[in-house]
Amino acid sequence: MLKAELRKKYMQKRKALSHDEAFLLSEKIFQHFVSYFKPEAGQKMHVFIPIDKFNEVDTQIFIRYFLAQHIRVYVPKIVADKLINIEIFQDTVFETNSWGISEPASNEDSGEIYFHYVITPLLYCDRKGNRVGYGKGFYDALFQSISPDTKKIGVNYFDPDEYIDDVWENDIPLDYLVTPTEVLSFFSGLE
Repeated sequence: MLKAELRKKYMQKRKALSHDEAFLLSEKIFQHFVSYFKPEAGQKMHVFIPIDKFNEVDTQIFIRYFLAQHIRVYVPKIVADKLINIEIFQDTVFETNSWGISEPASNEDSGEIYFHYVITPLLYCDRKGNRVGYGKGFYDALFQSISPDTKKIGVNYFDPDEYIDDVWENDIPLDYLVTPTEVLSFFSGLE
């Protein structure tokens, strides 16, 4: 399927989930992440803040856990049409932007380019690690600007059952996908 078709299909599937279903699926995704990757104190995690109105995977569960385990947490913020990385702490002040998205009040870019993991938002990911996002290209730009050793991890409620037919040469695939039922590694040549 084409990205535009997949974007529409999976946005509708996500909207059809109740708040409770989305939370329970998010919990399972979180549990799979922790048991598979075993994050440790001192590691650096880049984690998106979920957009409630889009029923995204609840990464606040990840953020609370990471901060409690002394894992450094960075979140994205769009400033002047550019994604910057802001380190957050237990006492970081958040505000709601004009799109209804919670984000740090600060616009101070950490300048960090090495993360152990980037937990990546998406609408869909296929079995080759190709992702369909919202179509703005912010994460492809982020992936190009950070260390190539960083593991790019998508989180999704749905299994990768369909292929993306219009993958572009500058699209950067994910390294892993975490769903409520499994963790897929795209290093193993899954077809």
